[in-house]
Amino acid sequence: MLAYIYWNPDPVAFSLGPLQIRWYGLLFALPFVIGYFLMQHFYKRENQPVKYLDTLLTYVILGAIIGARLGHCLFYEPEIYLRDPIRILKIWEGGLASHGGAIGVIIALWLYSRKTHQSFWWTTDRVAILVGMAGACIRFGNVMNSEIIGKPTNLPWGFIFARVDEIPRHPAQLYESLAYLLIFVLMLYLYYRYLNRKITIPEGYFVGLLLILVFSVRFFIEFLKEPQVGFEQNLALNMGQLLSIPFIIFGLWLMVRKHKIPTQKKQTS
Repeated sequence: MLAYIYWNPDPVAFSLGPLQIRWYGLLFALPFVIGYFLMQHFYKRENQPVKYLDTLLTYVILGAIIGARLGHCLFYEPEIYLRDPIRILKIWEGGLASHGGAIGVIIALWLYSRKTHQSFWWTTDRVAILVGMAGACIRFGNVMNSEIIGKPTNLPWGFIFARVDEIPRHPAQLYESLAYLLIFVLMLYLYYRYLNRKITIPEGYFVGLLLILVFSVRFFIEFLKEPQVGFEQNLALNMGQLLSIPFIIFGLWLMVRKHKIPTQKKQTS
């Protein structure tokens, strides 16, 4: 008999009086904390004005939350939220979409660049390096919530999400989390490699690479997930996959436009 992984953690990490702090909330906030210090390091290393970091953090947080919430409401359940728009504000009920979050962050970075007169592409490329870490944390938060579950499987690492049913399933959230963590490590490695070798990084290079890798991973792992909403049952590709395709195409365009690739800076004598 196969020994599957029985998964039934308490989604609440700890309580402060009547306030319950959930693992998902902690894991959602953690990337912003780590990302702040990494961006501070990037700014100092490349002689950028650190004074704008607090403004950048504020814009990115608002862009990510507002974009992810509106993305879920408009992409996945528009009939519910258009009928009762006030429910859009009830973010504690759950419902965040990564595609909407990506759009929200891009808009927020554009607004940040206009306000501070900092280079949009320089900032966006450095933020892109950190997105894999954020995705890894958020998907692990989904694991702790026993949500966004995978399809049934007989594989020995199948998870039985006790809060859902007694069927062994693909831990699709964990697959995604690990893939995003590897993307983060790769992006960080490339950044330091190029910087240490004085290799010029074309504008939009890391953004393009991120979009290709993250949304390709998302596209293929979606085949292992259960549908998130009812209307996906009859679709050849689910909503997550359909929304991923434009991001992948845009990422490819950024990577190949004018054949821009990282190039060694010429030494001057």
